[in-house]
Parts: sequence; C-alpha cells; structure tokens
Amino acid sequence: MVLDIWKKISKKLVDPVYLLYGTEAFLINETKQLLVDNVLEEEEKDFNFSVYDLEETPIEEALEDAETFPFMGEKRLVILQNPLFLTSEKSKGKIDHQLSKLESYLKQPAPYSILVFSAPYEKLDERKKITKELKRNATVVEAKKLTEQETKAWVRERAVTHGSGIENDAIELLLALAGTNLFMLTSEIDKLALYAGENQLIRKEMVDHLTARSLEQTIFSLVDKVVHKNVEAALRIYYDLLKQNEEPIKILAVLTGQFRLIYQVKELARKGYGQQQIAGTLKIHPYRVKLAAGQAGAFSDEELSRIIMLLADADYQMKTGGMKKEMLIEMILFQMKGR
Repeated sequence: MVLDIWKKISKKLVDPVYLLYGTEAFLINETKQLLVDNVLEEEEKDFNFSVYDLEETPIEEALEDAETFPFMGEKRLVILQNPLFLTSEKSKGKIDHQLSKLESYLKQPAPYSILVFSAPYEKLDERKKITKELKRNATVVEAKKLTEQETKAWVRERAVTHGSGIENDAIELLLALAGTNLFMLTSEIDKLALYAGENQLIRKEMVDHLTARSLEQTIFSLVDKVVHKNVEAALRIYYDLLKQNEEPIKILAVLTGQFRLIYQVKELARKGYGQQQIAGTLKIHPYRVKLAAGQAGAFSDEELSRIIMLLADADYQMKTGGMKKEMLIEMILFQMKGR
C-alpha cells in the first residue's frame, strides 16, 4: 500500500528504482516530493537532482546521469516523466529510446542513485518486456483512487504528520463535507491541524466550523434535503450557492450528476453488485457510492426517471435561452416537493 511506502521513505529507507503509475495525480506528486525531501539535503538539490521528460529526452541520456557519481552528497535523485514506452500508445515525438540500456541498468542499478519513473497512465502494457522488467525490479506505487478505509487511514496519517490526532467522527464529517479529492483534503487537514495545535485532537466541531464545502458535497446536502422532503431547506442551499456566484448551469450539471449516480447505484445494487464493485464499475470513489446508496432508497424508479427528465429539460432550456436560468432550478425543486 502507498502509505507503507511513504512511511519507509520518511524513515529514509529508500529503494534504487521506483515506478509510480496511475491517474491519481496527488499520490504520484506526494511520493515524488517525499523522495526529494528525504533523499537530498537542500544544498544538494542543485547538483544531485534531475528531472527528464522522456517524450523529449532519450532514456540513455537520463541513465548516464543516474550513473554519474553524486557531487557533494551521498545520493543522486533522477525523475523520469512520461515513459510512454511502458504503454501501448504510440509516441508523438521522434525520440528513439535504447531500452536495452534500461534493461541492463535495472539488473544492476547504481547504488548511489534513486531512479523514479512517473507514469500518469491508467494502464501499462503488461505484454511488453520492459514493463515486466521494470515492475519486477522497482518498488511500485499504483496511484489509483483510495478505498474508503485507505482514505480514512490517510487522513489520520496526515494529521499525525502535523503532531495532531483526529476523532473518527471528525474523519467521517470531513469526508462528507470536503469530498474525497486528496488535494482538497490535504488543504483542509493542514488547516485543521494548525487550528487544533500540536498534540491536540481534531474534533468533529472543528471540522464542522472550519471545513470548506465542495460544490459536489453542497449539492449532496441539497439532494439530502429533498430526500427528507424539506424543499425549503434545499432552496436555501440553492440561494446560498447563487450568492457565492456559482453558475446555475454548473449547479444543474452537478445536480444532474448526483441524481444519475443515485439511479445507477440503485440499478447496480438491484443486480447484486456490492458497493466496492459499483465503485469499480462507475470509476468513482467508494465513499460517493456509499452516500448515494443511502439516498437511493428514498426514491422509486419512476420518481428518479421523472427527476432526471426534468433536469434534462432544464438543461435544454438553459442552453436555448427558454427561461431565466436561476428560475429553472428553483422550479425543479418546487416540483420535487410534490413527488
């Protein structure tokens, strides 16, 4: 798991080759930053830290750097961006990589260098010899969306790095309010830890008081008011969003996405899918599935179909100028009142 690899790096227990791949940019960036912070002293970075874009630089040139003895330090850190040759995609550039040199290097990496492949791709081509060799010889960080439990563990670890603890209820509320985007969560945890102070516990009340609500989570709260037939409260949330200069067309898009998700979760659950399977099928975070599943039971299939049709019609009218944009969503919320 990525958290275990981070703990090792933080203890300065580093490996000679890393492969970071996947579409969760935060996990890739955080791993690279941890390596920079723990491998090199500040004064060594000018001499012993290099970054190469492999769409512009042949691999053999980067390997020459990795094989060069570090200057004024014990380690050299070489980061290789965009190793497209690990995928099935064709390179748009004219760079020919001598991959045999990489194969040789992997068999006997320079003991004083750390080579890091940063591959922001959903899939690697497992049929390729070089992909197999790299996976066999590197420490692999698969940067995919964390599960609900992994996200909670990560939140707890992030608080600990600031010398704080965090209550379980506070973690639950933080995820409900801020969502599961790791960049946003990082900002929120760092702010909460600063507010709580070192050796103090981040409590649920602090999270409620200080956490910025993402648009998606605000819309979730709006839908939740509809679920509980409190349309007046839903309208208040909507008016607050307008005061914050959120565009009605954007609000409508997120609202439509939430109801579509509820419909999909309901349909897949009926087919016997578990929440983790649904998350994998829809390619979304399991926590979003959990929240949508909680709302799905409040709507019949007919109600969901009618609401999605209302939202689709509102989208058409917004784009064709049929009615004032702000009023369209207001009317939909009033129509939901009588569902």
